[in-house]
Amino acid sequence: MTRSFSWLYLAIAFGFIYLPVGALVLFSFQDGGLPVPPFNGPSLRWYGEVLSDRNVTSALFHSLLVAVGSSAIAVMLGFFAAYGLARYVLPGSVFIRALLIAPLTVSYLIVGLGLLIVLTRMGLGLSLITVGIGHVVINLPLAFAIIYASMGAQHENAERAARDLGATEAWVLLLVTAPMLSPAIAAAFFLSVTLSWDEFIIAFLLTRFDITLPVEIWSMLRSGLSPSLNAIGSFVFLISVAALLLLELTVLRRRK
Repeated sequence: MTRSFSWLYLAIAFGFIYLPVGALVLFSFQDGGLPVPPFNGPSLRWYGEVLSDRNVTSALFHSLLVAVGSSAIAVMLGFFAAYGLARYVLPGSVFIRALLIAPLTVSYLIVGLGLLIVLTRMGLGLSLITVGIGHVVINLPLAFAIIYASMGAQHENAERAARDLGATEAWVLLLVTAPMLSPAIAAAFFLSVTLSWDEFIIAFLLTRFDITLPVEIWSMLRSGLSPSLNAIGSFVFLISVAALLLLELTVLRRRK
């Protein structure tokens, strides 16, 4: 009886989580003009329209470019910050760690408004570069926290042994520390890509002409619901799932 209730609870929980996504994917194949019941299809009509829309494909490319670029920079900075704070005794290191993690507790709206003021004062025009800067700001604390938490005594012993064998600090980082921390680095990178991929508020505030996919979806929503929006949402969901699956495969392969 207990096991039956456990399976029932699990089914309800997963249904609650994935039912909206399932409805979105289902009605992306709707043949009619509205993404509402009854279902008329299946049809790839809206996927064809989305893939032939230059605004959508450009926004899709911009989102991928910003997500991968900003995540790579955030992970690199997070790695160096985690290594420095974990391996060296610095004055006020606890305070520095708190400052690095603090942006995780701040609303994206506040971060975006602050960056908009600062970047505008600096004379930087709003573009994909400013969006990338904003995504580095919000992803750096996450990358730092993941990598810092993975640094253990066994890593320090291996680094010490490499130095005793004559390796320079740069080679220790490249050939010893980074490979041992590769699961944490991969996790930080793919999670950052996932967060940056569908982030809207900062992308909306810090860009003007070269917009990302969430901003394009928002502009399309102002004209009403359409199955094409469901098709775009299905693409977003597919890419997010692919990133998470790639993360899982990378981490599992490394553990084996």
